[in-house]
Amino acid sequence: MSKSAEQVFIEFLKDNNLCMTPQRKVIVETFLETEGHFSAERLYARVKERAPEVGQATVYRTLKLLVDSGLADSIDVGEGGALYEHAYGHDHHDHLVCIRCQKNIEIFDGAIENRQADIAEQYGFTLTRHRMYLYGVCFDCSGKA
Repeated sequence: MSKSAEQVFIEFLKDNNLCMTPQRKVIVETFLETEGHFSAERLYARVKERAPEVGQATVYRTLKLLVDSGLADSIDVGEGGALYEHAYGHDHHDHLVCIRCQKNIEIFDGAIENRQADIAEQYGFTLTRHRMYLYGVCFDCSGKA
């Protein structure tokens, strides 16, 4: 990875005739400092600690730009909810998502990855990217704990 995440985002903005505003800068910096899976609301709360003048709508719009630029991934946790995570410079992985508590577990399985590539090839596709979410009920929510 030769470019920093900030450089990638700045280039994305320029390519889309947008500029790096002070509000976007603090949101991007806060996003890049926040590890794991997190909601837009959590990111907004962290941004507000640093820059109380930044509005919630600005955080949501900037998150969309982060996803569109390839720096972030959005994970659908059901019922309109989403979690975000870093994408740029991070290894590919899939997710198990609990439909009750929204627990999100990252998984990597080489056999599944190989099978996906085989299926794509079988149908004449060249994969450029993919996401896989497996939804169910986690151990804690199933009452087996």
